[in-house]
Amino acid sequence: MVTNSAIGNAAPTKSRPRNALAILAGALLMLWPALLNRYPLLYPDSITYLGDGRLVARALFLHKFSEYYGIRSFFYSLGILPFHWNVTGWPVIVLQSLLAAYVLWLVVRSLQPRRTALHYLILVAALSLLTSMSWFVCLIMPDVLGPLLYLCIYLLVFAPETLSRRERIALMLIAWWGIVSHATHLMLAAGLWILLCLLFLFRLPALRGRLLAIAQIAAILLFAAAAQLALHAYLYGEPSLNGVRPPFLAARVIADGPGLWYLQQHCGEPQVKRKFVLCDHLHELPQDPDEFLWGEHGVWAQADEDTEKRLRQEEVRFVLATLRAYPRAQLAKSAANFWHQLQLFGLYVFGPSDWMSQQFPTVLPHDRTQYLAGRQARDDLPLEFFTSLQYWTVAISLVVIVVLAVWMRLHRRPRLLGLAIVIVSTVLANALVTGVLSLVEDRLQSRIVWLVPLLAGLLLSAAFQRRHNIPD
Repeated sequence: MVTNSAIGNAAPTKSRPRNALAILAGALLMLWPALLNRYPLLYPDSITYLGDGRLVARALFLHKFSEYYGIRSFFYSLGILPFHWNVTGWPVIVLQSLLAAYVLWLVVRSLQPRRTALHYLILVAALSLLTSMSWFVCLIMPDVLGPLLYLCIYLLVFAPETLSRRERIALMLIAWWGIVSHATHLMLAAGLWILLCLLFLFRLPALRGRLLAIAQIAAILLFAAAAQLALHAYLYGEPSLNGVRPPFLAARVIADGPGLWYLQQHCGEPQVKRKFVLCDHLHELPQDPDEFLWGEHGVWAQADEDTEKRLRQEEVRFVLATLRAYPRAQLAKSAANFWHQLQLFGLYVFGPSDWMSQQFPTVLPHDRTQYLAGRQARDDLPLEFFTSLQYWTVAISLVVIVVLAVWMRLHRRPRLLGLAIVIVSTVLANALVTGVLSLVEDRLQSRIVWLVPLLAGLLLSAAFQRRHNIPD
């Protein structure tokens, strides 16, 4: 067996430059979609992440407060601000590629301590070409930080002996930034921690002696939640985990049907009409949550400040009232949304947007020409081809995982079993959280589904090692 000193703390000095070069090569491999596009990839939310950081920084460091700071993660906006300064977006995706390359290096090394560079580069090249991994690395959004967060949890819990002290600290910081960068990351990380606690209580062999590691994850979660609460309290005078968030749940149950049925049946009652401002918009409610929130004539988009406040305050009561009135119908619809989201992971999210090009003068005025010359703005990216490629890759990977997991008996390989637990649970939980509580769209599952081929690739590597009797 390879010990901690052999892997983490006392790696031969002469191998460190070679390892660094391998990580750098991995990062460069991940940047090909941006190079193909001739500009970092963007999504409408990218504009707000790029624009909000300066407002929050002014409030934090200059005490110049604003009435509104946006609805996205302030921590992601702050984290990328020193890398773009509203000048260019390229350094942001370079940062993300280096973080992804570094975390994947540690994951591969934890399972393949011999000839790590070769295994690593083959795996990164395959993932970059065949899956959505590199596309989300090149997207100015916190989406890629979710999968990196879950891989950090795997390393800190199931493979801490392969890490040096500096590496553990680095992973804790990456995990913390991943948690605070998106509300779903906090939910999924907390759910994964609860699962690990249950497996520990049921004495899963792979978690034997890992109580301290599980406690470290809890500390990261608590510190992340505390940071969110403190920052929102500082900016708005009221602690909150999500800040000024839109009523996603209300939009979801209305679009599903039961929420609309409830309003249609009860808005005629005076006490209900006073209770829910949605009754004033009964004939304007769309059957698409995206249209409800962001459409030109959507309820949220057209709401004034007082209506927005009431919609947020009444959301939980409205959703609970709907669930009490139509529990079976909502459960059936939520299950269908989960199943649909689980299977929806195309790359069509990287299409053009006139709104984004119009917003460039406010966030990246010097980059607008370069963005407009790119393939994304001209709707010229080969999204259909790479979507088809990803679907086939995921399908084949699922077969590989099932076959090799049975053949290799993962309980005899604690780290591989731990990685499988982390990946399978988070891929399923991501579809559940996003599909049931928010929107059903390609981006939300595509950002994490590349973990499935990652697991398949590492299983294949371990199977090759076992078949040829290569020692750990």
